[in-house]
Amino acid sequence: MSVLQKINPDVKLMKQLEYAFMAKLAIHIKEQLRKGVKKPYKTIIDVSFGDPHKAGVKPLTFARQVIAACTYPKLMNSDKLPLDAKQRAQWLLDRCPGQSVGSYTATAGIPETVHKISAFITRRDGGAPSDPKNIFITAGSQWALMNILNVLVNKQASPRTGVLTPAPGHDKAVLSIVGMGGETIPYYLTEEQGWALQVEELQRALDSAQGVCKPVALYVINPGNPAGHVQSRKSIQEVIRFVSEKRLFLLADEVYQDCVQGENTEFVSYKRVLNEMGPPFSETVELASFHSVSKSVMGECGLRCGYVELVNVDPAVMKHIFTLFSKGSCSPVLGQIALDVMINPPQPGDPSYTLYNQETQHIRDMLIQNAKRVYEVVNSLPGLSCQPVDGGAFAFPRVFLPPKAIKKAKDLGMEPDTFYSVRLLEEAGVFVRPGCGYKQKKDTYHIRFCIMTPRDMMDELLGRLTSFHRKFMMDFA
Repeated sequence: MSVLQKINPDVKLMKQLEYAFMAKLAIHIKEQLRKGVKKPYKTIIDVSFGDPHKAGVKPLTFARQVIAACTYPKLMNSDKLPLDAKQRAQWLLDRCPGQSVGSYTATAGIPETVHKISAFITRRDGGAPSDPKNIFITAGSQWALMNILNVLVNKQASPRTGVLTPAPGHDKAVLSIVGMGGETIPYYLTEEQGWALQVEELQRALDSAQGVCKPVALYVINPGNPAGHVQSRKSIQEVIRFVSEKRLFLLADEVYQDCVQGENTEFVSYKRVLNEMGPPFSETVELASFHSVSKSVMGECGLRCGYVELVNVDPAVMKHIFTLFSKGSCSPVLGQIALDVMINPPQPGDPSYTLYNQETQHIRDMLIQNAKRVYEVVNSLPGLSCQPVDGGAFAFPRVFLPPKAIKKAKDLGMEPDTFYSVRLLEEAGVFVRPGCGYKQKKDTYHIRFCIMTPRDMMDELLGRLTSFHRKFMMDFA
């Protein structure tokens, strides 16, 4: 029997992301540029990923100073670092076994940092209680989500276990559910209303699952990825009532909670709204909420760290969750250090406060300016339409492709927006992701690109997109 025949059939159902194909093409083009092959551009602008540092955003100085001192403690004897960075580093090292970041921590993370996360959540949520025993520091929010799904999805169940997932939504979450033997039940966000989440659509999705699978959970992303919407308190209340009535476990992906740039828009957590609604909701709705150092203003994607807080989960189930999280020993310690800084940054009066405040405000201002610029430029082009990017780090404009372009794509065996994205990469050197990877509505086409980039890069990107798009629409008119 070949290895292929032995592979889990659910894994075989996992389709290769469109991104994988395009990433290979981008590598090929970069190699051509390195060898001196003439192109209309000198470099590729890669905005295909939500990786701020890769896109040119500078790391936060205080976070890197603390990390540096933890990895090389002799730095604490020099005058190169501010006092509060040294003190934080020493505090963290004192809580690492052997005073080394090379040692394992407790499975759920450095206990004192877990307690800091609990305090952060309580501050964020207007005093809502948070129990450190229900918080796990993990190797990224996606890793935490997969472990919770492992508890919820029973691959031997008949019918299969179903999870309601947003469309457009996070592609890797969908892959994870399918790979575990579950069934995704897409519910469509309403693009014409700023990608609003409507309970009527949740009901339609739930009804569509009859005879196909047994829904057990609802997955929401707020602020949205890739849609860029931010849910209102009223919308969150409606979702909570829905999951309570339908007895669904609520999975709240809130990793972009400190990236909100829309006017008169604010992030409100599901935990806060649930607590404010009071009994019976606050005592019965099962919730897992996720945050990360990757997708925040900190942008430390490579350090792989986040946390999950569980609310109203049966203690017997918590034991199994703890067992699953124990498989990984602990999350990366350098990531835990970054997480400690993210949830407890320098305060007014600290030596590092002024610089930290300047750097984080610069990133937030950049997001606000880029979101406005993208909205203005994209909507000025015929055949492109973009909803306001109120939160998160991505724009997800719709591309109204001419019939001739759609036919050409199908002749080549490509999805139409993949064809558009490939041409954009080849002809303009702009690497975006096609919308077909995010479960968009049938016969609609989109592209996704990261807006958490320096302003000069965003201006260059929009200039190249404008030139390319006008030519593309003329070529396929």
